[in-house]
Amino acid sequence: MTYAAVSVVTFSVLTGCHAGQTVKSGTATVPANSSPAIQSPVQSPVQSPAIQSPLATSPPLPEGAERGFVFTDENGIAIRGADPVAYFTEGQPVIGSSEFAYTWKGATWHFASAANRDRFAANPEQYAPQYGGYCAFAVANNYTASTIPEAWSIVDNKLYLNFDLRIRDRWERDIPGNIARGNANWPEALRDFRR
Repeated sequence: MTYAAVSVVTFSVLTGCHAGQTVKSGTATVPANSSPAIQSPVQSPVQSPAIQSPLATSPPLPEGAERGFVFTDENGIAIRGADPVAYFTEGQPVIGSSEFAYTWKGATWHFASAANRDRFAANPEQYAPQYGGYCAFAVANNYTASTIPEAWSIVDNKLYLNFDLRIRDRWERDIPGNIARGNANWPEALRDFRR
């Protein structure tokens, strides 16, 4: 996906959502070669409650679900080409380049620089979006849906993506509850993928 021009940037930092939890979210439409417009060093030491669903006791996933653990576009590109590290370092989605690509979990990840690619390669779990980049609101409701790079939030140093900005806003109304439900539903929610 290529963005032709910079548009209005909306960015919000919400604090005190739940027990000192900090949420960073924002939107931006940026060209692939743009410089960052937003710097936001918001960090939170508070961890949100999480429910882990043990896969050992779960029913088997549908045929091919192992390949679908990461949401990709039709070309196998994760986050529609956005650099996952840039959400943390630039405070906005930045479209990466195939020149700085890395393959992880069956998906091709694009980065804005070799430094970002190397950071990701050293610790992919730190930068990759939760729920394989599928819509966090959908997973919280026990199904999966596609996402766009602009509908993002960082909660407790974890990246969450959503279907669109309206759905992201709905997800942010109950962040702790949605994360707990999403963690309980993942990856079994892969059974019902909706694009």
